[in-house]
Amino acid sequence: MPLNDPFMPFARRLAAVAAFALPVSLGAQTNVCAPTRNMKAAGTSGAVTPAEVCRVLSVLAADSLEGRGTGTRGGAKAARFIAEEFKAAGLEPAGDSGYFQRVPIVMTDRGGRMAASAVASFEARDTFPATRRGIAVNVVGILRGSDPVLKDSVVLVDAHYDHLGMIAKAVDVDSARAYELLAGPIRNERAKWAQANGVSTRGRGGPQMTDEQRAKLAGFQARLDSVRVNMDSLRRAHPVAHRDSIYNGADDDAAGTTAVIEIAKQLARGPRPKRTIVFAATTGEEVGLIGTNWYIKHPAKPLTSMEANLEIEMIGRPDSLAGGAGRAWLTGFERSTMGSMFAAAGLAVVPDKRPEQSFFTRSDNIAFARMGIPAHTLSTFNLHTDYHQLTDEVEAIDFAHMAGVINVGVKAVGLLANGPAPTWNPGGKP
Repeated sequence: MPLNDPFMPFARRLAAVAAFALPVSLGAQTNVCAPTRNMKAAGTSGAVTPAEVCRVLSVLAADSLEGRGTGTRGGAKAARFIAEEFKAAGLEPAGDSGYFQRVPIVMTDRGGRMAASAVASFEARDTFPATRRGIAVNVVGILRGSDPVLKDSVVLVDAHYDHLGMIAKAVDVDSARAYELLAGPIRNERAKWAQANGVSTRGRGGPQMTDEQRAKLAGFQARLDSVRVNMDSLRRAHPVAHRDSIYNGADDDAAGTTAVIEIAKQLARGPRPKRTIVFAATTGEEVGLIGTNWYIKHPAKPLTSMEANLEIEMIGRPDSLAGGAGRAWLTGFERSTMGSMFAAAGLAVVPDKRPEQSFFTRSDNIAFARMGIPAHTLSTFNLHTDYHQLTDEVEAIDFAHMAGVINVGVKAVGLLANGPAPTWNPGGKP
């Protein structure tokens, strides 16, 4: 019976995932995390340690999770692990099946690869052939507020745990990395030009563009198409090809998911916050915010009670524009009072220094922001060329930096849960 069979009971399906998926190698995890045992967090001190961060992230980004594709065996295994961590933190289950909020999907062919697509309901899913029906899950837990007045207001802290899954045929990772080193600067140049000229880089131009603008975008594309890797030089540097087929997504967004888990643990250990905090690890961000859109329609707490949303994404490597290790930036900093709240408290959080990248609109927070809820993403993405590549691996994560940023996150969420609710600045609401 296939693992996405809609007639297999949900708990049994998860048990099947556990049985068939390869376990995370304890030896491999130990080797990768050994250097973190005596390491201290960079920047902001706190209870979150590099060793603990490595323990969690190295599971989420392990090969045995097969890239955590939405609706896949590896994605289900990741969800089980996150639920176990939420339980260990002491969060209350807030899904429709324990910590799991089931999300209906169908599998569609996208350029030769099967990928998840959203459907409006389980009833709509059941109109598709049984072989195409699937299920994914958000993982949701609650830390209830203690204040008699504020306990019914909510702060959502979330990250997406899904990634790009696997490809059918392994490729030479060294050549892929070399290509990205050559192509990355061209893409960045294109993004800056597009931001300055108010045009979209999606595609090669639209009817609203001038002929000159379309020609400029076509020129960027031609430069990207002409990029070639000198394999002779590459093989001299790397005589043995390193082949891979798994998009591990260590930074995107096993890092953010790890932060959500660790922030939940720290806040649950201390005095109860005044507001209720919903912690969520969502699915399907990489294929169209599937999990977030489902959550919006089926929230753990009414959206009318949500005062703020802090998304955490790609905090695995320091960004010099944020000030280096242990420091982060906030998308849309100037749009609401959330950023100024963090700054006033002395947190190591600065405005996003790359507005041309439109990061505010590129993660799950935008769905909540468009509903009128002050919603931002905390990140340290430094435009590294491993983004959405097979090379986004655990070995490239800076765990001292990450632990420092998560300690900042603990303080930031504490402010949102115990202090004044953030509001939109004039003109800031999208």
